[in-house]
Amino acid sequence: MTLIIATRNQHKSEEIRQMLGDAFVVKDATDYPDWPEVAETGTTFLENATLKAEAISALVEGYVLSDDSGLEVDALHGAPGVWSSSYGGKEGDHPRNNARLLEEMKQVPEELRSARFVCTMVIAQGGKSLVHFVGRVEGKILNSASGAQGFGYDPLFAPFGYGKSFAELGSAIKNSLSHRGRALAQVVDWLQTP
Repeated sequence: MTLIIATRNQHKSEEIRQMLGDAFVVKDATDYPDWPEVAETGTTFLENATLKAEAISALVEGYVLSDDSGLEVDALHGAPGVWSSSYGGKEGDHPRNNARLLEEMKQVPEELRSARFVCTMVIAQGGKSLVHFVGRVEGKILNSASGAQGFGYDPLFAPFGYGKSFAELGSAIKNSLSHRGRALAQVVDWLQTP
């Protein structure tokens, strides 16, 4: 089965490919260079994922999967949230995003550093969303970056029950715990249910 991912983010595509293994042929924007840029004007993960899924599914045959995800920090009242990718002021600038988060968390004591990654996935076909799924992983924000694997906020986030950041745990462990992995497992169940 082919699954088309409505993203230009190669890190995201690669994570999804790793998690799906050989069960699906995964395509993304690199396979469709004429895809338009879809503005993420929603104020929730679901709104943004739906915008992307519906827009791209109107242009291609088959199931389109869109993902909008981010980090919610309790001490920051849920920020950066849907603005996770541009939190430092420039879209996709992970070092700036991490630097701003560390600065804002500088005075927050250990017991108040709880956070979660949230991933909302939408499947659409023919320009209409069919279903959505949400995955979450709870953890805390570290005092400094640790680890070189992963991307985004991975060096700053330690899932509960682990003494290491996502960037230290390696892709196999991260994918088994992650918000994206949990949402994708629900997607796979839905796709494989007759």
